[in-house]
Amino acid sequence: MFESRARHAMGIVLALTAALGLSACGGSKSGEESAAESCVDTSGDTVKLGFLNSTSGAMAISEQTVRDSLVMAAEEINASGGILGKKIEPVLEDGASDPAIFAEKIEKLLTGDCVAAAFGGWTSASRKAMLPVVEAGNGLLFYPVQYEGLEASKNIYYTGATTNQQIIPAMDFLQSQGVKTLFLAGSDYVFPRTANKIIKQYAAELGIEIVGEEYVPLDDDDWTTQVAKIVAAKPDFVFNTINGSSNVGFIKAYYEQGLTAETTPIISVSIAEEEAPAMGKDVTGQYAAWNYFQSVPSPANETFIEAFQARYGADRPTSDPMEAAYASLYLYKALVEKADSFDVGEINAAADGVSFDAPEGTVTIDGDNHHIAKTGLIGQINADNQFDVVWSSEEPIEPDPFLEGYAWWDPSAQ
Repeated sequence: MFESRARHAMGIVLALTAALGLSACGGSKSGEESAAESCVDTSGDTVKLGFLNSTSGAMAISEQTVRDSLVMAAEEINASGGILGKKIEPVLEDGASDPAIFAEKIEKLLTGDCVAAAFGGWTSASRKAMLPVVEAGNGLLFYPVQYEGLEASKNIYYTGATTNQQIIPAMDFLQSQGVKTLFLAGSDYVFPRTANKIIKQYAAELGIEIVGEEYVPLDDDDWTTQVAKIVAAKPDFVFNTINGSSNVGFIKAYYEQGLTAETTPIISVSIAEEEAPAMGKDVTGQYAAWNYFQSVPSPANETFIEAFQARYGADRPTSDPMEAAYASLYLYKALVEKADSFDVGEINAAADGVSFDAPEGTVTIDGDNHHIAKTGLIGQINADNQFDVVWSSEEPIEPDPFLEGYAWWDPSAQ
C-alpha cells in the first residue's frame, strides 16, 4: 500500500513540478539559476509561514507535537515583535501521513497561499515528495526530523540529525557496550532502507555481525512473523528504524514473544518521549539515539519545557523532533534578520554560521549543506518514560550528510 502511495506521490510531484516550471512562486534563486517569480507579499505587517504536519494517519502520533511546538514558537516570536517587525501568520495544513498529500499541500502553500517558508514533514518519503516541488518553486522548507542523509538542497534546511549525528553515534555506543550481533527492524521506505545500508557497512567496520533484517510497511502494525525471526536469531541488540504507529505493533509483538530489555534490548531512532508512553507496554530499559532529550540540563531547556507545558498541559513531554522544529522557526528568524530580507537567495547567502541557543544547546547552520551542527546523545528509558543520558558526544558534531569523512562508506554497494 505504501509503495503505491509513493508512486502516486511521484506522479503528482511530476505534474506539480511541470506546473511550477510555468508559473513558479516562492522567492528568487541565487547564482546562475533562473529566478522564479515570487508571489510572497511582505509589504504589510505580517508574513505567511506554512506549517505542514500530519495531524491524521499513522504519523500523527509523532507529528502533532511538532505542529504544537511550531505554533508555540510563532506565538513567542510574535510576542517579541515578529520577524523584521512582521508578525507570523501561520497557514496550517495536514499532510495526512501520505507523501502524495504532502506534495499537494506544499504546492498549495507555495503557489496558493504564497508562504515565505514552510516547516514540516517527518518521513523521508514526505520530504522526497516535497523536495522537487519546493525546488521548482524556489521556496524554503525547514525539515525537523533525523533522516538518512545523502541529500542537500539549497531549498531545504535540515534541522534534525543527519546520519553521522545519530546513526553512527548509535553504532559507536553499541560497540562500546560489547555488542557483537545486531538485528535490523525497519519500516519499508527510504529512511530505514538507506539507514540500514549505512549501518551494515559501518557494522562490518566495527566487527558487528548483522543476523537479520526485516521490514514492514509504514501503515502496517503486524510484526508477529518478523519478531519471531528476532527470537530465533538471538541478537545482542535490535536496531529499530520503524516510524509512526507501526512501532506499537512491533513493541506488542516483541513483548508477547518473550523478548525484554534485559535479554534483547532495542535502540530506536524514532521513539522519543512522546511515543514511549503510547507503546502500550512498559518500555523501561530500552534505548534511543537522539540529539535532544527532555532531561537535558540547561536553563534554555528548562524555559522551553515550562513554556510548552504551560501552553499544552503539564503532562505533555518534549522531544527531539518537536525541539528541532521549534529551533527551526527561530533559525529562520535569525536567517531573515541577518539577510535583512525574506528573499530565498539572500537568505541562503547569509546562512553560514547562523546559530540559535536552542534547548538542546547552541545549533549552527552549515551554509554549504544547510544542515545543523548537533550533539549526539544516547538515552535509556526510565520508569517515567523519560530518558537517562548514558552517552554523549559532548560537543556538537559537524554535519556530514554524504559521509565524505568516512572511508568505509561506499554509496554504490548494495
